[in-house]
Amino acid sequence: MPGIVPVLRHTSNKPTTSDYEESELDEMKGVQTYSAAMLPSPVFLFRFKVVLFILWFICCLKISWGSVMRMNTDLQDLFLYETFLYYNPLLLVTLMVWLWGINLWVFSQSSVSYARVFDLDHTHLTHHEIWKCATWMTIVVPTSMTAYQYLYSHGEVALAASQPVMLYIVALTLLIFPFDIFYLSSRYFLLRTIWRICLPLQAITFADFFLADIMTSMSKVFSDLERSTCRMLNKQVATIAWFEADAICGSHSVAIPLVLVFPYLCRFFQCLRQYKDTKEKTCLFNALKYTTAIPVIFLSALKYHVIPDSWTNFYRPLWLISSVINSLYSFYWDITRDWDLSILSRIFKFKNPTFWSDALHGKVWVYYWVVFSNLILRCTWTYKLSAHLRHNYLTVFTITALEIVRRFQWIFFRVENEWNKMNNKQWVELSTNTPKTEEEDTLLGSTGHEV
Repeated sequence: MPGIVPVLRHTSNKPTTSDYEESELDEMKGVQTYSAAMLPSPVFLFRFKVVLFILWFICCLKISWGSVMRMNTDLQDLFLYETFLYYNPLLLVTLMVWLWGINLWVFSQSSVSYARVFDLDHTHLTHHEIWKCATWMTIVVPTSMTAYQYLYSHGEVALAASQPVMLYIVALTLLIFPFDIFYLSSRYFLLRTIWRICLPLQAITFADFFLADIMTSMSKVFSDLERSTCRMLNKQVATIAWFEADAICGSHSVAIPLVLVFPYLCRFFQCLRQYKDTKEKTCLFNALKYTTAIPVIFLSALKYHVIPDSWTNFYRPLWLISSVINSLYSFYWDITRDWDLSILSRIFKFKNPTFWSDALHGKVWVYYWVVFSNLILRCTWTYKLSAHLRHNYLTVFTITALEIVRRFQWIFFRVENEWNKMNNKQWVELSTNTPKTEEEDTLLGSTGHEV
């Protein structure tokens, strides 16, 4: 337009404001790039942690072996037996936490929503947090065990006796700590579920009887915890007073079979409560399954209260018969009720296929392995439930670890079976609530089928 003179921008060597901003951004990017280059890579950090863990493990083994070798030959077996009694419960719990993390990892990779199955909120722990807890447990428990062995073998009995006591106190404190640290919501969920298991007065949820089933596999852990706590309260740690027949925490203690049978009684009353709510007869047959464990436990405990001839000629045959009944009944229930192998399909089908998905999904050998190993480990578990075999600590520890592995593989198929039931129930509800047209009513009525 006339009268308007365009303003031309002259070039100049003086930097503008935008130039300053660009230079500052370049400097910041350079600093970030330099700092990132200075930090070690995640792969290097992982390898460094693995090397440290291996070195720590070798040191613990060397110190433990040297401590045992310092003991008199007559006391070595008793020393190892007591060491295993205090620490094998927490070692087995650590194993269970590691395996539970693997369960959650597999569920996160597949289409099975374990959060919906257990009715968990958004704050539930993932497999990463579970493995983090398991890592700390793996470090702390063997370290305390090594310290106990070293101090005891070097004559520091009082300090040695304090090691398992402090470990148990710290573990209990972390579990019941009321402040919002150390995964408070998850700890509260666990404690609330345990309370519901001990007092099954309300409707039973899947999480209730799922955890109760796991507790039956860890009954030996609870028994050892009771014996360890008894010795700590009676100041028998790092002594052999407990080994006497009439000792408070000795082999004749009535508390041992009572603690062994407690998880089975909890599960029994859960089944009765389910029958009260649902009127399904299968709940009564399931309750009968848990009652078959009671004779196994109490007949075995009679060895310490009857004469040897009576045990050999009468009670031991009864114990063997009850063991066979319990093993076969439990195996049958696992295959036909808890798993229902005819409809399993999702558990090892990962969203992003990996080596494990290709090796396990849809393979027939997986189901043969699960069925066969479950039968064998069911039979060996009744061996471990037997109170008269408790002094074979290495054998019992191995069998308990194998039972935890059996429960680990049981979890995969049990959770998927529940997930399939939930999906089928939703499909049926959706089908029944959807309005039908006259043509659909005619077709459905002509076939005589019910939806």
